[in-house]
Amino acid sequence: MTEPLQCFTAYDIRGRVPDELTPEIAGRIGLAFAKHFGLKKVVISRDMRLSSPEIASTLTGILVKLGVTVLEKGLAGTEEMYHAVISGEKQGVDGGIMVTASHNPADYNGMKLVQRGARPVSSDSGLLEIAAKAASDFCCQESLGQASEPGRTESIKDKSSYIEHLLSYIEIDRLHPLKLVVNAGNGCAGPVIDLLEKYLPFTFVKLNHDPDGTFPNGVPNPLLPEKREATAHAVREHGADLGIAWDGDFDRCFFYDETGRFIEGYYIVGLLALTMLKLHPGATILHDPRLIWNTREMVHEAGGVPLMTRTGHAFIKEKMREADGVYGGEMSAHHYFRDFGYCDSGMIPWLLVCNLISQSGRSLSAMVNDRMKAYPVSGEINSIVGDPDRVLEQVKEMYGDGEIDFIDGLSIVYPEYRFNLRKSNTEPVLRLNVETRADRNLLKEKTEELLGLIRENE
Repeated sequence: MTEPLQCFTAYDIRGRVPDELTPEIAGRIGLAFAKHFGLKKVVISRDMRLSSPEIASTLTGILVKLGVTVLEKGLAGTEEMYHAVISGEKQGVDGGIMVTASHNPADYNGMKLVQRGARPVSSDSGLLEIAAKAASDFCCQESLGQASEPGRTESIKDKSSYIEHLLSYIEIDRLHPLKLVVNAGNGCAGPVIDLLEKYLPFTFVKLNHDPDGTFPNGVPNPLLPEKREATAHAVREHGADLGIAWDGDFDRCFFYDETGRFIEGYYIVGLLALTMLKLHPGATILHDPRLIWNTREMVHEAGGVPLMTRTGHAFIKEKMREADGVYGGEMSAHHYFRDFGYCDSGMIPWLLVCNLISQSGRSLSAMVNDRMKAYPVSGEINSIVGDPDRVLEQVKEMYGDGEIDFIDGLSIVYPEYRFNLRKSNTEPVLRLNVETRADRNLLKEKTEELLGLIRENE
């Protein structure tokens, strides 16, 4: 095999099974990963996809032949793998692999790789080299050689340490009884909710709760508008205080207020920033460049230091370490915590929001309504274009009298509105986000104006 593998992205491995990813290809990638970093003890976990057990088993077999000790986590979310790698560092754990394609369709699968301490492996930190090695004769079976001491496997399916860590972020004895609609999307979140349930004074209305790789209720991607109504309807039907939905590997969580209204992740970033600043006064809070005004204002007013960084988990985690940031949030519903190894979690955010509702006595809608009025947003709008770079150049020329930056894509700022336009990493798509200062009419006008210019080139 010498052709480049099509399953590598900028941040992870993801491809259609079996056209782009097979157990054999996954094994080659695992071998290249272990060889590149000299790994000795690796955590392997997997999601609920039908192809995941075989891929995880193949990875385990390859690494054991190489002399690596494999800690088998079994069915788990990505953050459970992170926690196992972080907590096992003193015992020699120096890497982790999560077999998942997150919110992709059922015929996809993939892998997320981390080094010691759950540091991400991305295109800037070894993923390109791993891709090259996996596609070359370096990863033929003969290159395994004879390990001086064969590896072994250990089961680490117990989740008690992880559950204890999640509960450390809240004050259980100050929680009020709440009714929560929780939609696991037939992904991996359900078993964790069941374990947390016994410690919490909440009533759970469970939707699509059991892990099922056939996706009987559709792709687990709550960010898609067509996937929101089931959770919203259940919130209204049951008179719930809050709705929460997750993607397949639950590294993202999405919120619905007590009316069933979907709350953009952008406003949750501001709420979580305030929560973390109460615990860590004056701390640094990181955010992505797509939507910024609400977050920066809230952080400044709370005495914190807002810091903008490029979109993407690898960039945010690296910058958080550099700046010792206590929390980082993306409008796409990724939330990162210093005390969780600077990793993203889909469980910590909803626990913190429930803690905030209990202690403040205010509903989620009451906490976000004023912020939504002060900084209305378009939501992320995707457009397929023939030449994304040419469109970006045209937009820059047309709006060249604004304040421009290129931290991530093209951001242009005017006194009363701003927008960010950025390319997808994997397809000919431009992603647009627009926000204004308390002016919904201007938001509508500028969003339509920008989309008109962008879509001339579809």
